[in-house]
Amino acid sequence: MPGPYVDPFHGDADLPAKVDVVVIGGGIIGTSTALELAERGISVALCEKGGIGHEQSSRNWGWVRISRRDPREVPLMAESLRLWQGMDERIGRPTGYTRAGIIFTCADEESLAQHERWGRHLEPYQIEHRMLSGQELADMMPGSRFDVKGALYTPTDGRAEPQKAAPAIAEAARDKGAHVLTECAVRGIETAGGRVSGVVTERGPIACSQVVLAGGAWSSLFSNRFGIDLPQLKVMNTVLRTKPLENGPSQALWHKDFAFRKRRDGGYTVASGHENIVDIVPASFRYARNFLPALKSEWASLNFRLAGRFLDEIRIPRSWAMDEASPFEYARVLDPKPSKAMADKFLAALKRAYPLFEKAEVAQTWAGYIDVTPDAVPVISPVEDVPGFHIATGFSGHGFGIGPAAGRLMADLVTDRPPLVDPAAFRLSRFFDGSKVEIISGF
Repeated sequence: MPGPYVDPFHGDADLPAKVDVVVIGGGIIGTSTALELAERGISVALCEKGGIGHEQSSRNWGWVRISRRDPREVPLMAESLRLWQGMDERIGRPTGYTRAGIIFTCADEESLAQHERWGRHLEPYQIEHRMLSGQELADMMPGSRFDVKGALYTPTDGRAEPQKAAPAIAEAARDKGAHVLTECAVRGIETAGGRVSGVVTERGPIACSQVVLAGGAWSSLFSNRFGIDLPQLKVMNTVLRTKPLENGPSQALWHKDFAFRKRRDGGYTVASGHENIVDIVPASFRYARNFLPALKSEWASLNFRLAGRFLDEIRIPRSWAMDEASPFEYARVLDPKPSKAMADKFLAALKRAYPLFEKAEVAQTWAGYIDVTPDAVPVISPVEDVPGFHIATGFSGHGFGIGPAAGRLMADLVTDRPPLVDPAAFRLSRFFDGSKVEIISGF
């Protein structure tokens, strides 16, 4: 079965000859960046090789959370919470956003203490959060039998619908004057006088002075073609959605064995709380040293496999001519096969812990590739060696909720405005300037 149904978006028929900025990638980050630029009166073309939001931007859990984020992301996510609250009114379309709260359960006293300490990162932003006892959690979700000591509860967190958000934001960007082109892969960038002068797409060239690469899992391949080293790998996550379920909780909840959140249609999105699949591919060896600290930190949650994806990627050329079809034209959408064994496991665990879900009927199961960086923190950064070229990628499974603020920060960097937050933690150069790779997120 293909990936989740995404609200249809029809791209523009005509390719502009010239714009100020070309944004590559039509996920939540690319569309948010395009909207920000268009609202500032900047002429922009967004080029997507497939459909708007068809990869990880529609396949994620739909959580809009500040809770339990890497502290380096907290200032940006605080801004994103504010942007989400006014998003539907701003763009004139529904995204399914609602502020329903998110709960992170704590299995033992040590976990409780860790979550309580983490909550101090929210104090400067006056964001409501509190620790729940096991009994308080049971009272909040009657009939549940979570075997936990307590939980971190952040009422200001929320959710939105991934299958609606990116297309809605893209439509709003077009309302503001952006060109939005689908099935229009960018083959590469062109330079003149040492800086960006345009891009070459499969439909022809577009002259521009700035480019933003928001290509998700494809960003490293694109960057490497032009001599820009971007350490990035992929992690596969399996997700299912249920049919509508009566009397279910409105809060989203994370447990080490499962995670769920209510959908707009009354069903639930359900996934594993910590397990993911990592396909061993050629890039795994290329970036092994970069990712060694992450492997040590997250080893227990990663299931490594050597399967067909290795052969798929070894066949992908790392260099191509601009007048020939690029790899992006041969793989419009990354649509990995979900793991039935994993889905069965996390759904069974949820039913044991919360018998309400015994009535849940599975409507669809899908998988998606999460693009990750060595420190699990995104790159939102200019590329110093190629003036005019910027990268916004590597959101490591945290991109949907933070997307609107990431787009605003990227637009600030492109237009030389004072940045929304200090962008130092997101600079590309941190991987090469001798900085220590720190894995701070997760418990």
